[in-house]
Amino acid sequence: MSEFDKAFHKLMEVEGGYVDHPSDLGGPTHYGITHKTAVEYGYLGDMRELPQTLAKEIYKDKYWYSQHLDSISQLAPAVAAEMFDTGVNMGSFWAALFLQQSLNAFNKKETLWYDIKEDGQVGSLTIQALQNLIRSRGDEGLVVLVKAMDCLQGARYLHISEKRQDNEDFTYGWIKERIG
Repeated sequence: MSEFDKAFHKLMEVEGGYVDHPSDLGGPTHYGITHKTAVEYGYLGDMRELPQTLAKEIYKDKYWYSQHLDSISQLAPAVAAEMFDTGVNMGSFWAALFLQQSLNAFNKKETLWYDIKEDGQVGSLTIQALQNLIRSRGDEGLVVLVKAMDCLQGARYLHISEKRQDNEDFTYGWIKERIG
């Protein structure tokens, strides 16, 4: 099974089927895909009937390939899986930013690698910094990296819930299902 397939399978355990929660700004979702995103990919039917195969195609295109998670998964499958889940839940920008912020914090004042631009876009310099982390800190470094990314994700959940009270309907579940 590919790393994408593993990540998608795990995501389906969390995202489940059709939901239309009044506090969700995304409106009706199915398999975690919003109506707006489904329409962007040509789906015009009832969201209750969204085919899982289309959801999988959308996830692969919009959340896996767009942030080069195919390349990251070859180096660090757990990092790619974390970024995929984060990207789906709060946007690929945030997943990439959390990776970049963590890598910059772990470079020992640029003695292990140079700081990378924290722009929320995975490019060759971000991947190079990840390679440098692996070289300098090994498997333990990857475990700590995922923990740091989780910390940033959790802090973001709390922040957005403070800014918009309706998000409190989801905060407990986000922390329970997506952190750790």
